[in-house]
Amino acid sequence: MATIHMILQGKGGVGKSLSASLLTQYFLEQDRPTQCIDTDPVNATLTGYQAFSATTLDIMHGEDVDPRRFDQLVEIILGLPSDKQLVVDNGAATFLPFCSYLAENAVFALLSSEGHMIQLHSVVTGGQAILDTLAGLQSLLRSFEGFPLTVWLNPYFGPITRDGKEFEQFALYKEHAASIASIIRLPNRRKDTFGKDLERLLADRLTFAEASASPDYPIMVRQRLQMLWRDIRDEIERANL
Repeated sequence: MATIHMILQGKGGVGKSLSASLLTQYFLEQDRPTQCIDTDPVNATLTGYQAFSATTLDIMHGEDVDPRRFDQLVEIILGLPSDKQLVVDNGAATFLPFCSYLAENAVFALLSSEGHMIQLHSVVTGGQAILDTLAGLQSLLRSFEGFPLTVWLNPYFGPITRDGKEFEQFALYKEHAASIASIIRLPNRRKDTFGKDLERLLADRLTFAEASASPDYPIMVRQRLQMLWRDIRDEIERANL
């Protein structure tokens, strides 16, 4: 069966497309057949990576989902070979109508009945956006209960804690622990070195492998990026995706 990885979060700028790109890089490095679809009409990040050969599919018409375009996405998924990993990156601006359409049309139930596996992904970040990202996560868990979800913890904007409690101690986690299949913790390294290097990598739309082989990147930058990728790869491996 094909595995459909849906990256969904209602808060923008928290690392959703970053998570999608990391997941794609991991699958490609593992020689697993992978396809990417970017449904973000505002920031089609994945299509900027030449290594991904991503397809842009604008499923919106104004403020709502265009049924015909969305049906096209479903048809693409139904036609996937059994060994394919499909990574779908959805924009924050389309989060609510996209999820509403998924739920209203029982899309995941249909795909599951056709033998495909659904794997949801969402990002929770620290700092000022923690409440917004937790709200987006809660919406997904309640709307698609029973479908496995991987939480990506992104500490770039601050520690992911509330009242001195870690994520696994949050009431939200305890309530939905059965649906949270795994947690991926993105590394929290020094922003003036590792952080700047990662920002450049993302701006250039390069994979870690491409940057590591590029003479345009100084040797210590390449060293730090390789260290980052080892940490991230280990986290993804532990998630057993």
